[in-house]
Amino acid sequence: MNKAPHQMLEGMIIAAYAIGCQTSFIYIRGEFYKEFKMLEMAVSEAYDGNILGQNILGSDYNLDVVIHRGAGAYICGEETGLIESLEGKRGWPRIKPPFPAIEGYLQSPTIVNNVETLSCVPHIITRGASWFKSIGPEKGPGPRLFCISGRVNNPGVFEESMGISLKDLIFDRAGGIPDGKKLKAVFPGGSSSAILTSEEALDVNMDFDELTEKKTMLGSAGVIVMDETVDMVQACLNIARFYAHESCGQCTPCREGTAWLVKMLTRLVNGGGTPKDIDMIFEITDNIGGLIDFSKGSFGKTICPFGEAVAWPVRSFVEKFKDEFLAYLPQEKVVA
Repeated sequence: MNKAPHQMLEGMIIAAYAIGCQTSFIYIRGEFYKEFKMLEMAVSEAYDGNILGQNILGSDYNLDVVIHRGAGAYICGEETGLIESLEGKRGWPRIKPPFPAIEGYLQSPTIVNNVETLSCVPHIITRGASWFKSIGPEKGPGPRLFCISGRVNNPGVFEESMGISLKDLIFDRAGGIPDGKKLKAVFPGGSSSAILTSEEALDVNMDFDELTEKKTMLGSAGVIVMDETVDMVQACLNIARFYAHESCGQCTPCREGTAWLVKMLTRLVNGGGTPKDIDMIFEITDNIGGLIDFSKGSFGKTICPFGEAVAWPVRSFVEKFKDEFLAYLPQEKVVA
């Protein structure tokens, strides 16, 4: 949106034309003011060039694009929560079905795609589907923007083929771990994905199937790297606080469960935990997001995937670094 906003606009126009749509929206977080102004300018230029508006390029096709600024709610990244917000209502995800493609914005058929997807469309049209399919693995081809942050020497956004190894992303593109520290754990797909241990992270490619086999997901492709100095209990608490804050509160398991996780993890960090708390954390995550079974198509217990987004990372922290959680227990309670 900063460097090539017309790329996304062209993708939107092509997609809208393909489905016979005459009104499109760009939903953008309110905090992204610079990007909002860039998009305003780009949309205005598109209207001036008759790439948007009435009778586009002399055809009988009309399309209007409206930029809508959200209020910064994480939950509005879920497509039906976004549609609710777009309609001027609280960003509460809808029960599906009906799916947005059948009944979305103002009860009209609606498709929701992200910036990255739409930006690929002009290049597919220009170079052909075969070119796109030649990039990366057969089952999940194409380029992907990997945002690498955390304990790396060269954090940033890297455009690479799907299927690149996570090891190459961390140690080649992002320059490895600072100060000679060892890799400890990685979020491969943002904080809503289950974490990988260093052994798992060094032996996986960034495609849908391989990450599913590791019981995690590609998600947003936001790679968060943790080295040996990271306290996994504190990191888990930090993640839990974020999701408790961002829960929309519509579903009881998510609304109550996220708050309970924060309370229990805070008590553990403050030295007041008990061995039963570890089992209770597992029980709460199961109640929020369901058991993590990637062999099945559906595993959630809430209206939208936010519940799983809380349960998967917290549960994976405790499962894979249980010793660190036990180390926070008062010694007399561990012995007892």
